[in-house]
Amino acid sequence: MRDTELLSGPTEGSSVGYEYDDDTRSPVIGADPTIRTGTIIYDDVLIGDRFTTGHYALIRERTRIGDDVLVGTNATIDGTSTVGSNVSMQTSVYVPAGTTIGDHVFLGPNAVLTNDPYPLRREVELEGPTLEDHVSVGANATILPGVTVGRGSFVAAGAVVSADVPEETLAVGVPARHEPLPASLRGGNAA
Repeated sequence: MRDTELLSGPTEGSSVGYEYDDDTRSPVIGADPTIRTGTIIYDDVLIGDRFTTGHYALIRERTRIGDDVLVGTNATIDGTSTVGSNVSMQTSVYVPAGTTIGDHVFLGPNAVLTNDPYPLRREVELEGPTLEDHVSVGANATILPGVTVGRGSFVAAGAVVSADVPEETLAVGVPARHEPLPASLRGGNAA
């Protein structure tokens, strides 16, 4: 464990500043963090204020995270990802490298984002999905590589999203089909 005495929030049994290479820099974490037991935060990570983790969260290198973000128990953010402010990732969410997540986004339990269209079959450029501002993703939903989920959209629980979702749209089913967003789901996520 390195530099934890500078932070008010890490608990014993967490690792803040995992050195993955010889020339890495300690993570920078804003004010008032709550970092629970088992959490690992790699070097070269930049995190805003009021950051909270559940137990055993993993945040890999070159990830940027805004203010007021929750990374739940057993959630993983792989490296070179960007997460906005006011984001809530529930238990066991997986965010692959190269993902972009906007502000006011909710990811339900076991939501899985992917970045490899041909796992182990071919050499390809990995491309994480993009979740624009005010997106909600239900439990056990899967979003495939390179997909953009438009601002204010809602991905239903268990949906498999294989194509871009327009703004203010409901994505539901396997594969996900697009439907008008019900009035009760309009207006974006609460702060």
